[in-house]
Amino acid sequence: MSYVGETLSNLIHQSAFFNLTWGNYLMIVVACVFLYLAIRKDYEPLLLVPIAFGMLLVNIYPEIIADPSKTSNGVGGLFYFFYKMDEWSLLPSLIFMGVGAMTDFGPLIANPVSFLMGAAAQLGIYVAYFFAMFLGFNGRAAAAISIIGGADGPTSIFLAGKLGQTSLLGPIAVAAYSYMSLVPIIQPPIMKLFTTEADRKIKMEQLRPVSKLEKILFPIIITIVVCMILPTTAPLVGMLMLGNLFRESGVVHQLTETASNALMYIVVILLGTSVGATTSAEAFLNVATLKIVVLGLVAFAFGTAGGCWLGQLLKVITKGKINPLIGSAGVSAVPMAARVSQKVGAEADPTNFLLMHAMGPNVAGVIGTAVAAGTFMAIFGV
Repeated sequence: MSYVGETLSNLIHQSAFFNLTWGNYLMIVVACVFLYLAIRKDYEPLLLVPIAFGMLLVNIYPEIIADPSKTSNGVGGLFYFFYKMDEWSLLPSLIFMGVGAMTDFGPLIANPVSFLMGAAAQLGIYVAYFFAMFLGFNGRAAAAISIIGGADGPTSIFLAGKLGQTSLLGPIAVAAYSYMSLVPIIQPPIMKLFTTEADRKIKMEQLRPVSKLEKILFPIIITIVVCMILPTTAPLVGMLMLGNLFRESGVVHQLTETASNALMYIVVILLGTSVGATTSAEAFLNVATLKIVVLGLVAFAFGTAGGCWLGQLLKVITKGKINPLIGSAGVSAVPMAARVSQKVGAEADPTNFLLMHAMGPNVAGVIGTAVAAGTFMAIFGV
């Protein structure tokens, strides 16, 4: 009987109930909230479901991301190996290839001024960088945090890994993906603040048709120009444009299909769960995390405002031919930010169709955020 009692006692005390802290329980609640937002509210479920579930698992069983060198049997946790692919920048680069294979750069090619709005929306990144420095973060940490302003999770992970800020990778990635998911909630009030109802009713001329040759040359030219100026952007911009070349060349349908579907979704699972697994209570519940979350929101707000401000300037220059709402789509949450521009414009005038016009700044923002990351890497000699 003593053996049976001892065995039952061991089993009971091995359960998570006896080992979790209040912080673990809090993070489990947060994970459940994220799952609710993803499943019930449909907020970027492809990203938020794996992130939230990774968060849930690591706070129940922390060893799931254990380093092999710190375990008694020398075998690491499942998510540790997923996470190493984040650190090595493999998964963010593959995500960019998939994004490229799904992206139509036609609206950007048809209206090159969209590049300017995509660049203006990166204002939030640089504002957040200086705010982060003011709050006591060192230069590399500030740069890694500030990229949240681009609303681009893979780029945030990529830059944090390259700058050696892996201790901050979890909060940075969760903040970036959370703000990506919350674009429909965060952006509209800022957009309405910096535009009038008359601005939002502006109808833009139909975009010109873009030839197949232009679409094929675009990824090649962008790769040469951007990577020659900032070679550090090659893993992101290069893979983005390779995926797009698969799509536009029309001769590698199998590669396009694989990059935009099977491979893309496999990488999303690995990336999402590993990011969620970095949010253990010990790593996540601290003052630095709170600062990162606030800085991310500041960066995102300034990015949205920056796009609208340039949109206002271009509206004046073109004598009312550009709706300033599309500037807010310059953050790289594709295609969510463009849809928000369409939605806010349609609220003012149901017959106003801005989606394709907003897609120009939106895809330009993807390139702009990658360039911003490459600039920081160049500054710090990475």
